[in-house]
Amino acid sequence: MIRSTWALPLLLGVSSVIGLITALAGDGWHDWVAWATLAAPVAATIWAMRIQRS
Repeated sequence: MIRSTWALPLLLGVSSVIGLITALAGDGWHDWVAWATLAAPVAATIWAMRIQRS
């Protein structure tokens, strides 16, 4: 039960940390990785809000 509760928030948190570190690390493909990993929590929030309204 606890694994299923914390799995997605932990994944989104790790993704955010990777995105922030990658954004500071360099340019080029680093920017694309940072953009994708930092957009994941935003996309998850939008998805959750749409599901809740239904």
